[in-house]
Amino acid sequence: MPATAPATAPALASLADLMAQGLNPAPVDGRPKEALLACLRERYPQRQVQQAEIRDAYGRGSADPAHVPFAGVIAEGSNPSGPYGGMSMVWFPRPTGGSLLTLVVGTLGLLPDEAILARPGHRRHVAAMRAHLRRLGVLTWTKPDPASIDIRPPSSLREAFPGWDEVLDRYGSFIYACAEVSGPGGAAAATLQAFVDLYAYERRWQPLAAHRPTVEAYMAALDAEVFRSPSEDELTALLLERRFAVLQGPPGTGKTRAADRIRRGAIFQDRALAVQFHPAVTYEDFVIGLSPDTSAEGLRFHVRAGWLLQAVAGAEAAAPDPFLLQIDEINRGDLAKVLGEAIYLFEPGEVGGPAPRAITLPHAWQGRPTLRLPPNLYVLGTMNTADRSIAGMDLAIRRRFAFATLRPDRAPVAAQPLSLATEAFDRLAHVFVEHAGDDAFALMPGHAFYLASGEAELRHRMRYELIPLLEEYLAAGLLGGAAPEAQAARDWMADVLES
Repeated sequence: MPATAPATAPALASLADLMAQGLNPAPVDGRPKEALLACLRERYPQRQVQQAEIRDAYGRGSADPAHVPFAGVIAEGSNPSGPYGGMSMVWFPRPTGGSLLTLVVGTLGLLPDEAILARPGHRRHVAAMRAHLRRLGVLTWTKPDPASIDIRPPSSLREAFPGWDEVLDRYGSFIYACAEVSGPGGAAAATLQAFVDLYAYERRWQPLAAHRPTVEAYMAALDAEVFRSPSEDELTALLLERRFAVLQGPPGTGKTRAADRIRRGAIFQDRALAVQFHPAVTYEDFVIGLSPDTSAEGLRFHVRAGWLLQAVAGAEAAAPDPFLLQIDEINRGDLAKVLGEAIYLFEPGEVGGPAPRAITLPHAWQGRPTLRLPPNLYVLGTMNTADRSIAGMDLAIRRRFAFATLRPDRAPVAAQPLSLATEAFDRLAHVFVEHAGDDAFALMPGHAFYLASGEAELRHRMRYELIPLLEEYLAAGLLGGAAPEAQAARDWMADVLES
């Protein structure tokens, strides 16, 4: 959807118009600095803004014929001219109109903002800003790691932003987020607002009261992007499209509940077989095996259909209606051994085609020496990302499944009349978003740990479920650099429970 300009931020809108103008015509000397200061002072206290260093290098200096015009706000304490370091918000105006608005690392390197630029939370919020602006119809590029200043911009960046070669040739290694500001309208103001408020958040500037709701709503939108999960409709559509799918996520994010709802929903209407994997599940349990016939007088065996064959029989009986094989905790089994040669059948594009894949069974089943998957059979698994056995999943198996990640969801927690639940969720979410590496971030406890019928039940769950889980993470050394903050959150919970 198109972006709209904030109605109560005239200085921000004026700066956005100046950026959209570019160097055509050239602005009055000093105008870029004045417009930037007005924009910052409109939203943030003077005592914080005055600490920033504002650069206005619009004019092409004769001493440097390769000079690229720019203006922006850089790290406090920087020299008023010359090279600088740290995190900056800079825009580059173009003679033909328009500007490239960027977040950059100064050419002197990460200092004095190494702690910001290397923090996982900054990387996540920058990526979330890109997704947020994309939803507003604004093309934005971000670098996976803001601190990696030795990586040149990819060719796809130049293709997405043609006409900016001069900027990218000179500063491409230092840019880690950029969006083009051109043309009048709300999109320019919305883009500028996103960059300004994220920059101010990292500088720990507190918004003025008149703009606090807007800034807080924006940062909440970025957190929502970080924790965005597909809807039930999206999950169902994915399953129908890819046929074989896995819902993955940390404990408490409702993976099994979502799978159950899909199984009972309008598409499958409980036409399904639900099973659970564990380390003792074998090929004989899942595909086919032999079982002793205890009713016979002598030693005798009969063919026993595994869960996959039972699901095939169920799908054939339900045809043409769809049938679901639901596998809970799919990664707890040794999938390479459990599937055996049946992995050959799990190719979405081959099921139901003119020449469907088939395997020869080790034992004939119902007079059939071979097995094919019927076109109305779908497989949906769930997988706990806190389970360390994930790394052992065969890549050939992973390739055959689509994976959708369910993340902690604040909405059902905040919907309860339990302020303690929301505060505990927010504290722990802040720890994982800001300080946890990617592996540790995948361990963040889900919203189910905070859902309760009353405060007594909530306190019980925090004491006997949430705190022990955090203690297990800490004891196993799974949280890396987030461990001190996670320990502090754990101690806060323990103190609250004692009060």
